[in-house]
Amino acid sequence: MIELVAFLGNHGREYAKNRHNAAWMLAEALPFASTLSWQKKYKGRYAALDSVRLPLPAGSIAAPEMPARLHFLMPETFMNLSGDSVHEAASFFRIPPDRILIVHDELELPLGFASLKFSGGLGGHNGLRSMKARFGTADFWRLRIGIGRPDHSDISAWVLSDFSLNESILLDLTLPKVAEALTRALLDGPEKLLPEWNKKKLAE
Repeated sequence: MIELVAFLGNHGREYAKNRHNAAWMLAEALPFASTLSWQKKYKGRYAALDSVRLPLPAGSIAAPEMPARLHFLMPETFMNLSGDSVHEAASFFRIPPDRILIVHDELELPLGFASLKFSGGLGGHNGLRSMKARFGTADFWRLRIGIGRPDHSDISAWVLSDFSLNESILLDLTLPKVAEALTRALLDGPEKLLPEWNKKKLAE
């Protein structure tokens, strides 16, 4: 079961609508977002929620082994040091890596797609690299939000640029469905979403 969800992004108004901040946009789309009270902690913004307050999507039943309290984190260390923030929170609450879900943008998935996976490669993502460096393992869950690859080689400029108007419309159709999947993963356990969410098309 998942105990800690970390949404990776870059802190600052100028980054708010960047492709690299798709995970932070998902945090705002959660069906229970209004019940989260964020505070400055663990080198980021932190919120906790009693698991009984999670809304139940259709067909979901809370697993008996679900933790009594869930932890949410938005690191404000910038992407390449995200692991510092997550490690600090996980250490305080004694949460092992395999009970952590990292939400991040994903170049290898087209916009309108999402994917859930456990462990595996890092795909050149600086946030995931930082996680592995701090925890000494890549054995954590990832919820990947597709942003697609650019038609040029400047990846840094791509992830640090804003979604276009048409892309934003597609993202707005995608995020609520990803948010529902995240809620299901918390209630049922992420394993229950496999293989349906190995690579799922949500909007076009």
